[in-house]
Parts: sequence; structure tokens; C-alpha cells
Amino acid sequence: MQFIKRDYLFARGWKSMAPIVLLLPGFLLYLVIAVGPSLATAVYSFTDATGITGIPIKWVGFENYDEFLFRGAASRDNIDALKRTLYFCFFVTTIQFVLGLLLAVLLNRRLKGTAFFRTIFFMPVILGVAIQGLIWKLFLLPRGGPAAEVFEFFGVTSEFLGGQPNQAFAWVIVVQIWSNVGITMVIFLAGMQTIPDSLYEAARIDGASGWQVFKNVTWPLLTPAANTNFLLNIIGSLQAWQLFLVLIGYRPGSQVLGYLVFAEGFGQTSGSVTTAFRQGYAAAASIALFMLVLFIALAANFLVSRREKKYLS
Repeated sequence: MQFIKRDYLFARGWKSMAPIVLLLPGFLLYLVIAVGPSLATAVYSFTDATGITGIPIKWVGFENYDEFLFRGAASRDNIDALKRTLYFCFFVTTIQFVLGLLLAVLLNRRLKGTAFFRTIFFMPVILGVAIQGLIWKLFLLPRGGPAAEVFEFFGVTSEFLGGQPNQAFAWVIVVQIWSNVGITMVIFLAGMQTIPDSLYEAARIDGASGWQVFKNVTWPLLTPAANTNFLLNIIGSLQAWQLFLVLIGYRPGSQVLGYLVFAEGFGQTSGSVTTAFRQGYAAAASIALFMLVLFIALAANFLVSRREKKYLS
């Protein structure tokens, strides 16, 4: 009889439970801080919860969802906010992806000062949203701000964040890209560092131009980094709302779905703190945002997975 020798990474018997024991605290913490609140949000979306102590909570079924999506002028504003969220996602994802790739290509060259510029471009990432918003609010002051001075030099005036909703919305896109392009650049740089120099040397020996080297060597081998950036940019831009709060506040025609959730839940739909907390309604709006993010993320993941199989199989 032939015996098969087995290798036990964590010994035998009760000692084989070591991986489970080590993972259990982290898993329980994940349940408490992530899964638990998510399930609670789903339950609250079917109630009229306000978050105010002493006010009873009533079960209202799908009334919050009906109001959010189908009832009156408020539902039309919500649908507009959803569309605006998609516009925000498209422009931020596209511009941030391309700009991050361009910066990575430039800073991947072994030139003097690249370490300094990498630090400068990445620095906004480590700043908090409040600091980012304050910097740009001061920079975009319509009276005496640096941007106003530059525009005035060319004979142009602008209200910037205080102007028309579309103009303010466009400036938030600019700030969002400025705030996060550094992480996109770093991920691309990390991917470029894994590409062997021998491949570039072989391409140059074969007479390939700079564009041909990028197209046939760099870009295919950057597939994992590109896919990661693509997904992170999409999810991050769909969930973004803090900069809207800091820069322009709750303004009709400029808010996105994420900010709508916060404003409804904490009574800021009038532009200032009120007692009109509608956390049950906000929970329903957050579930709608979650479904939007989930659908788009799954579709994007399907596309990038196909691309990764094409280039790396």
C-alpha cells in the first residue's frame, strides 16, 4: 500500500485552526464597521427615521423609494442629480486617467528633478478634503483672488464657485481631478517600474519609435495598473460629495447624488442646518446610489477583465 505524504502548513490537529483564529478578529471588525451599518441602512430605508432621539420610527415600506424616484418635482431633481453624478463620473474618470498616465510617462524618465515633481503632484492626495476645499475657495475668490487676477489680466470676469450652477459644477470637477490625479500617477508609475528595461532595448534595436514602444510594450504591460486606475476612478467619482459640501454647499442644479444623501440625512437641503432630518429617506437614496455604483462597477470590471485576458493571456 502506497501512502501519500501530506504537507501541513500550520501543523495538524487543533493547530491547523491557526489561520482561522488569526483572521477572525479582522473578520469580526469588518462585520461591525462595514457589513453591519450597510444592513442597518437597508433596513432604515423602509422607515421614516429622523435620527432625533425620542421620535418614534415607523415602517413605511417602499414609500421613500417611491418619493425619491417617482413623486413630484423632488423626484425630478433627484433624477437630475443622478444624471449629474454620471456626468461628474465621466469627466473626472476620463481626464484624471489620461492626465495621470501622461504625468507617469513624463516622470518615469530618468531625468533630474523627477523625484521633486512626483512629490509635488502627489501632495494634494495627502491633504484632507477641508484643506483642499479651503485652498481652492481662497484661490477662486471672485474679488481679489489669484484666479480672478489672472482672468482680469485677459479681460475676463468670472464668479467661479459662486456663479451659475454649471460653472460651479465644472470647477468642482477641476478640484476633484487636482486632488486625486496624484494617486493615479503613482499607480501607473508603479506599473511602469515592473516593465523590464530589456524589452525597451529590444524594441529600440528593432527600430521602434517612441510611440511604437509605448503602444506595443508599455501600454499592454500596464494593463493591471490601467484596470486598477479605471475602476478606482469610476468608484471614487461616483461616491464623491465632500468637495461639493466644502466648495459650494447645497445648491439646486449643482449637487450630486452622494451629497443629496448627506443633505437629506442631516438637514442641509436649505443651505443651513435645520431640524428636518430625514435619515430614512436618505438611507433609501444611499441604496439607490449603491445600486448605481454596483452596476457601473460590475460593468467596468467585466470590460477590464476582458482586456486583461486579451493582453496578458
